[in-house]
Amino acid sequence: MGALYMGNKPVLKVDSKVSIVMEQMLRLLHKCGLPKEDVDFINSDGITMNKLLMEAKPQMTLFTGSSRVAEKLAADLKGRVKLEDAGFGWKILGPDVQEVEYVAWVCDQDAYACSGQKCSAQSMLFMHENWDSTKLISMMKGLAERRKLQDLTIGPVLTVTTESMMEHINNLLQIPGSKLLFGGEPLIDHSIPKIYGAMQPTAVFVPIEEILKENNFALVTKEIFGPFQIVTQYKQDQLNMVLDACERMHAHLTAAVVSNDQLFLQEVLGRSVNGTTYAGMRARTTGAPQNHWFGPAGDPRGAGIGTPEAIKLVWSCHREIICDIGPLPKNEICGWKLVTVLLKYGLMK
Repeated sequence: MGALYMGNKPVLKVDSKVSIVMEQMLRLLHKCGLPKEDVDFINSDGITMNKLLMEAKPQMTLFTGSSRVAEKLAADLKGRVKLEDAGFGWKILGPDVQEVEYVAWVCDQDAYACSGQKCSAQSMLFMHENWDSTKLISMMKGLAERRKLQDLTIGPVLTVTTESMMEHINNLLQIPGSKLLFGGEPLIDHSIPKIYGAMQPTAVFVPIEEILKENNFALVTKEIFGPFQIVTQYKQDQLNMVLDACERMHAHLTAAVVSNDQLFLQEVLGRSVNGTTYAGMRARTTGAPQNHWFGPAGDPRGAGIGTPEAIKLVWSCHREIICDIGPLPKNEICGWKLVTVLLKYGLMK
């Protein structure tokens, strides 16, 4: 829609697993008055779409998906691309403990709503030591265990198999000090095909010191597009370690700083770069992107969605037209005639 608002004719391609949904969306737009010739819709695999892009040479491509494909497109299209790629969303709980039940509910929604299949999902929770004496984790566990297939509060994972998620959990549990907080088992009594994932909402604790180790960091910060999160804890004097971890993450998309401590917020917000960051005791990683900018930061290729500014950034560009029509002042005309005469007789170089 942003492309259309700016007067472009877009070619739309979505993942084949969900293309039927987008087709129905387009049919709804046609019903509401969208001229059928204004949008081209293609069903294809990635290789075919890449060939189309290479031959058609579009003026702009907006890509949402994996970082691997994003980097390939950036090279193939010679930079004519905006990226809203993988997001490893983090949340930091500050030292001022309050509203534990509410914070637990938001954590559950951020991590496990839509079975965690959203680029704004809470992938890592940094918990200040002051929260350790509360019932936060047990409340999160209770909320996660209420989710079931029957009411679709948990469901199939489209892009990560159960086997892959189980392998990732087992690899994490090899890290010293790590432990399974809850979940960690496949869903039972279902008919979900094996090409999809079917996993309980899961949380694995990994010590902050271990997360920062070179041989662990890539594993711990691997995005699992499903109902999964990492939980860790930090002491008052370990905030620098937390911020170092946030800085080293690859995709700076969404983040949340759960605190009403203004000095703490100032410190964290001033030393982090995520493009869409919520701050305050009600902070979450998944909010309402239709009402504000949503997109990564720290990369000039980063795309935005959701606001006029974002739409103009991606689907238009700055253009300056300087109108200088006249009339010309008479003395300016005389001056120009004088210059012409001087040049004619070689009196001016």
